Amino acid sequence: MSELYLYNTMSRQKMFFEPLDPAEVKLYTCGPTVYNYAHIGNLRTYVFEDILRRVLEWNGYKVKHVMNITDVGHLTSDADEGEDKMLKGAKREKITVWDIAEKYAQAFLEDMDRLNLLMPHIKPKATDHIDTMIDQIKQLEANGLTYTAGGNVYYDTSKFPDYGKMAQLEKQELQAGARIEVDPNKKNPHDFVLWFTKSKFLTNPESVEGEDQEMQWDSPWGRGYPGWHIECSAMSMKYLGKQMDIHCGGIDHIPVHHTNEIAQAEGTTNVKPWVLYWMHGNFLVLEKDEKMAKSADNFLKLDVLIEKGYNPLDYRYFTLQAHYRKELTFSWEGLDAAKTGLRRLREKVCNLNNGSTIGSTTDPQSEYLEQFESAINDDLNMPEALATAWELLDDPKISNADKLATIKKFDTVLGLKLDEPITFELPPQITQWIVERNEARDNKDWGKADEIRDKIQESGKWLVKDGPSGTEVMPK
Repeated sequence: MSELYLYNTMSRQKMFFEPLDPAEVKLYTCGPTVYNYAHIGNLRTYVFEDILRRVLEWNGYKVKHVMNITDVGHLTSDADEGEDKMLKGAKREKITVWDIAEKYAQAFLEDMDRLNLLMPHIKPKATDHIDTMIDQIKQLEANGLTYTAGGNVYYDTSKFPDYGKMAQLEKQELQAGARIEVDPNKKNPHDFVLWFTKSKFLTNPESVEGEDQEMQWDSPWGRGYPGWHIECSAMSMKYLGKQMDIHCGGIDHIPVHHTNEIAQAEGTTNVKPWVLYWMHGNFLVLEKDEKMAKSADNFLKLDVLIEKGYNPLDYRYFTLQAHYRKELTFSWEGLDAAKTGLRRLREKVCNLNNGSTIGSTTDPQSEYLEQFESAINDDLNMPEALATAWELLDDPKISNADKLATIKKFDTVLGLKLDEPITFELPPQITQWIVERNEARDNKDWGKADEIRDKIQESGKWLVKDGPSGTEVMPK
């Protein structure tokens, strides 16, 4: 069995993986802020984290996986600027922040299911753990790491010597100093809020933050709500203890959010390191090198892909074609190629099910298992792992039954449901046209039936044929 090596953001190198306790790996993944749908750039990070968990389990580890649900406190900037994202969502849709949280938490879990992501064992909501956050802030206060100004409780980063170590802030020319002018309450550029009460909106000094914030709780510092960063520290430590093995997120979390989490956790317990291995997924970008973001016009959610005739697993396959630490450029042509590749792969596996298994051992092939394991244990090298799967299926020396046994083993990591029948989800408009076409055919209105057939096929994604039960539509 090959050894598992993972890239550690803290050390900037691949490291042999050795957990705190061989009996259980403690894994924390930063979850969604549920004020809107996740876009496919967000979802790329969750696919990477799913692969990580599957690789850990491949290697025989029992994993305790915790992922938070942020439903309060995350401002429109990852620093302490703007308004609460939940409040922004509530204003946008004219419903309560509680309804926003429930709506988009469920939408995110549905996206996880569509992408065949393993569900975390524990999914704590921030609003269910306010007391836990208050207790941690009180401990930080007792440890001399906080100050109160303008109604807010701040973390004093000058009192934490290792602040910014992972982000290598001392090597970067950051503009954090500019934030002092916006928030005069801060003593140091990188100080951040642990608890908000009546802090002014940093984008609008004339308004009072908290006046229209629906989510508020009593605290020793006044009625208010927690800062975003304290949430992950408090909830992860509640369920995983003073130390954990792996903490994941997107690379955008490195300079602020994860840097602040380290300061909070280690400042609370003085146990170092809080996290043994930090792992971060890179961005999904568009062809013009533009990062996908909810605030931009390039927001693509999973439903859009489905409406255009793609199966969510087409997107999963698309993400596996690039290493998680590399930028991945999204294009419709690239997604088309991934869709074709996955269909061909599943057709090959389907043909194995239909082939003869006489005289076969149905044993996974050790040569290919070793090659596959070598790839996934080299910091989750999924492009190489996919190439191994193709090589296996094209090998004429391996029986169908042995290929099938081996590819099923591979798929415990790939998560592509390769041995299941090929299915797809029809967009609502296509479904409606099918109903209308069947009605036209029943009425022998052949002209209308042909017109609807042409509309379906003009999309370029679907083929139409007439079967015993009426109109049948399938992807090209």
